[in-house]
Amino acid sequence: MSVYLDFNSSAPIDRRVLDYMIDIYKNTVGNADSRTHDFGDNARKVVENARSQVARLLDINKDEVFFTSGATESNNIAIQGLKEYGLKEGKKHIITTSIEHKAVLESVKAMEKDGFEVNFLDPDFSGRVSAKTVLDAVRDDTLLVSVMHVNNESGIIQPIQEIGNALEEKRVLFHIDATQSFGKLVDELQTVKYNMLSMSAHKIGGPQGVGALVLRKHRYKLPPVKPIMYGGQQEHGIRPGTIPVALVGGLGKACEIAQIEHKQNQDKCRKIKNVLVGELKDSGLKYRFNGDQNYCIPSTMNLCIDGVSSEALMISSKQYCSVSNGSACNSNSYKPSYVLTAMGIPEEQINNSIRISWGAEESIDEISSSFNNLLQVAKDLIW
Repeated sequence: MSVYLDFNSSAPIDRRVLDYMIDIYKNTVGNADSRTHDFGDNARKVVENARSQVARLLDINKDEVFFTSGATESNNIAIQGLKEYGLKEGKKHIITTSIEHKAVLESVKAMEKDGFEVNFLDPDFSGRVSAKTVLDAVRDDTLLVSVMHVNNESGIIQPIQEIGNALEEKRVLFHIDATQSFGKLVDELQTVKYNMLSMSAHKIGGPQGVGALVLRKHRYKLPPVKPIMYGGQQEHGIRPGTIPVALVGGLGKACEIAQIEHKQNQDKCRKIKNVLVGELKDSGLKYRFNGDQNYCIPSTMNLCIDGVSSEALMISSKQYCSVSNGSACNSNSYKPSYVLTAMGIPEEQINNSIRISWGAEESIDEISSSFNNLLQVAKDLIW
């Protein structure tokens, strides 16, 4: 049976989360914003408990957590929700990186159409955009800096601590797309300084279709973000629409589990990575990692095997394991990865690269066996 190794795309739902959600679906009837009966009160208790669970994982106040359909929507709100403020204040400059998720890249491009100027900063060959490069780009009219914490394709960790510390002094808004680090790099996210943060539940064993936008208060005021959709006053008007109680409850449960287990999960993921690297060394194949592994999250590797087409390898080895060659949002495109291209990696190397990502609940022996089978397939494909 094939082993699933595409966790950066979407992690399997944790059974404990699923059981909790089923209980909510069965026993918690009502709209969390209904104020006239106990059914609404019970639904609201589930939602507010989840809000507290998210807040505890990030060590923030619960009134700074706003539920959305996921990180894509959170990114759109965080960026496009600043348009009115930016135009009013004459702050029409945005800084981001060329390796962000499409949800950020397309959002800032939409802001360009409204008269904003955007700097897209490239990483170096390590996969990191230096803090100095980001900070040197800041101007008097800079409205926002948006930098992801961990890149979804390379797994490389960006220097958000340095950026956050410096931007606080410059009084420039800082947004972090923490989709790949939330619930994993917990200590880092609890100490970094930022104004806005996006995340999705389905990367940490929660359900698909729910996430959160964190808006940190400064002097008791939220960042000047306006809604980009209109309807009711749910989530204090930041995100209108009926709150999906069971999904939100599932997100909260996943956060509760991550808070307890994140350290042992990272240790297990690191052990898995060490095993896979050892097998690579013993395989006799010529390979290289895309990105500096000293800055890579322990649950990801982006790997080039010389002379082996990634498309051919994925198809020929899918009975053993499920891997990818980049972000799921670009899986229908045959263009070389824009992330690896921005890192300065040659196209031939990109075409021979795959992304492997895993979770702590996976069996090391099963992953090892499946990966060895993939490596054997790679040997057969060398031309």
